[in-house]
Amino acid sequence: MSAFLILDDQDNVALALDDLPAGATVKGVLLQEPIPAGHKLALTALEPGTSIRKYAQIIGFARVPIAPGTHVHTHNCDVQSFSRDYAFGAEAQGTSLVATPATFEGFLRSDGRAGTRNYIAVLTSVNCSATVAKAIAGQFTDDAVRAEFPNVDGVVAFTHGTGCGQNIKGEGLALLRRVLSGYATHPNVAGALVVGLGCEVNQIPDFLKEEGLETGTRLRTLVIQESGGTRKTVEAGVALVREMLHEANQCQRQTLPASHLTLALQCGGSDAYSGITANPALGAASDLLVQHGGTTVLSETPEIYGAEHLLTRRAASEAVGRKLIERIH
Repeated sequence: MSAFLILDDQDNVALALDDLPAGATVKGVLLQEPIPAGHKLALTALEPGTSIRKYAQIIGFARVPIAPGTHVHTHNCDVQSFSRDYAFGAEAQGTSLVATPATFEGFLRSDGRAGTRNYIAVLTSVNCSATVAKAIAGQFTDDAVRAEFPNVDGVVAFTHGTGCGQNIKGEGLALLRRVLSGYATHPNVAGALVVGLGCEVNQIPDFLKEEGLETGTRLRTLVIQESGGTRKTVEAGVALVREMLHEANQCQRQTLPASHLTLALQCGGSDAYSGITANPALGAASDLLVQHGGTTVLSETPEIYGAEHLLTRRAASEAVGRKLIERIH
């Protein structure tokens, strides 16, 4: 097996698969210095301003003269703007749905969505109630919950570090409320308990009204300053969660089509191999899921800065491609 990888004939750098010592030869190029595994080495002389190509794509520009067989990295590369051909839809490919879609055993919710899990969530309106939320959830281990409530996967606390000291009409508070609402109504959540302190900006009644949520058997609330302090709130929270566990246990798994599934993709920390390992593997998995009627979502827009012209080529329509470029800008 070769100790290096050249991903495309247009590339002027190679990727070291092992630590390469000075004096080794890569495609006829004598290494002038050691190249660490996962790093790039120049295959040709690169003058200042010359584009550096990997995957047949421009990934940077030489800042100084780079000799063949030397290390190509942040110490001698720049990022510069360059013109891109968006070629909207030029490489778009239709999706052929399979004749018999795959199925999974899931929990069908009243709104038509389906979960792959059945949890009780303990949410916080503010960072000040995080300790109480964790204490409530901590009273329920997964094994103990499953032993008594076999259709429930567990109780989990979702805490955060904000909710107060914010502009009451600001984007930060609006975003927090949308996220909390998303947790409370997520198809993997059978019931949610929202715990507040009482004096925060993100008042629970305002949060519920803003997001169109109503309390009931699936959504309960507690306020520490109204419940008598930390200990009493924990006790009250545990009692409410137990009530919701009985309700959640009425849900049972049933066979559902894969069209109910939505797969969220999020960067977990890129390295030199992501583009030839995890990324294409997840792309293939996404294609497979879509063929079975499911959906995938690629988040973290900054991850595509500089590569947006690759996605616009695959856009289903010019309108979709232009929407992406507007978001990038």
